[in-house]
Amino acid sequence: MDFVIALLPLLTGSLLDLAFGDPERLPHPIVWFGKIISKLEHRLNNGSNKKIKGGIVAVFLIAGVFALTSLLLHMISPIVWLNIAIQAILIFYCLAGTTLIREVKMTFEAIDRSLEAGRKQVGRIVGRDTSELSAIEIRTAALETLAENLSDGVIAPLFWYAVAGVPGMLAYKMVNTLDSMIGYRNERYRDFGCVAAHIDDIANYLPARLTALLMVITSGHIGLIKFVKKFGREHASPNSGYPEAAMAGILDCRFGGPHNYFGETVDKPFIGVTQRDFSTADVIKAININRRAELMAIVLTAIVKISVVLI
Repeated sequence: MDFVIALLPLLTGSLLDLAFGDPERLPHPIVWFGKIISKLEHRLNNGSNKKIKGGIVAVFLIAGVFALTSLLLHMISPIVWLNIAIQAILIFYCLAGTTLIREVKMTFEAIDRSLEAGRKQVGRIVGRDTSELSAIEIRTAALETLAENLSDGVIAPLFWYAVAGVPGMLAYKMVNTLDSMIGYRNERYRDFGCVAAHIDDIANYLPARLTALLMVITSGHIGLIKFVKKFGREHASPNSGYPEAAMAGILDCRFGGPHNYFGETVDKPFIGVTQRDFSTADVIKAININRRAELMAIVLTAIVKISVVLI
C-alpha cells in the first residue's frame, strides 16, 4: 500500500499530462498565481523600497503556496484515495510537457501556411516581439523554447516533487510564475522582481543541468556533454543555456543572437556553431528527445519516491 501511495499520484498525474496537456477550460492554479502576482505588483511596484517590497511578495507567495498545499494534504491524509486524487490532479496541473510540444508543432505547421500565421503562433510561447521575425527566426525561437521549457515545465517540477512532494512542486511553479511575470531586467521590474529572479536562478540551477544531461543521454551522443559545458555557460541566464546547448548539439544548429523585446534589442550570445534553417524532421527529432527525457525523469522521480518508502 505504501508503494501505491508513493507512486500512484506521480504516475496518474504524468499520464494525464501526456494524454491531455493543460486543461484550458478548467480552473488552473497557475492562472490564479498569475492573477495574484499581477494584483500585488500593480499595488506595490511604486515609490521607494521596490526591491524590499518585491522580495517580501516573492517570499510570502512561495512560502504561502508551500504551506497551504501542505496543510490541505495533511487535512485530507486520513482519506487515502482522496489524498492520492488531489495530488495527482495537482501534479497534472504542474506539468506542461504535452502543451509545450503541441504549441511548437503548431508553430511549425503555421509557418508552413504563412509568415504571419507563424509569427502569431510563436508569439504564444515566447516573450519577445514576433512581428518582424523571419521564417528561420520563428522556427529557431520555437526550438529554443522547446528546450528551455523542458526544464521549466517538466524536469524542474519533477525535481522539486522528488525533493519536497506536491507542496514543493507547487512552490516551484510559483517561483517560475513570479520570474516569468516580474523577473525582467527592464526599468519596470529591475528592482521589484530582483529577488524573484534570483530565487528562480537558484531553484533551476540543478534541474537545468539535469535536463541537459537527460537530453544528451536520450540522444545517444554522450560526447555532447563537452559541447553543453562549453556553450551552456554562454547564455545570459545561469540556467537556460544548458538545455538550449543540449538541443543545439543534438540538432547541430545555432541558437541565440539578437532578439527584439518590444522595442529593446537584446544581443544574446550564440549557442552552437552551425547556422541553418529547420525542417519538419528537426522538430520531430527535438520532440522525441523531449519525450524521452521526460519519461526518464518520471522514472527517476519514481525511484526516489520508492527509495524514500524503503528507507
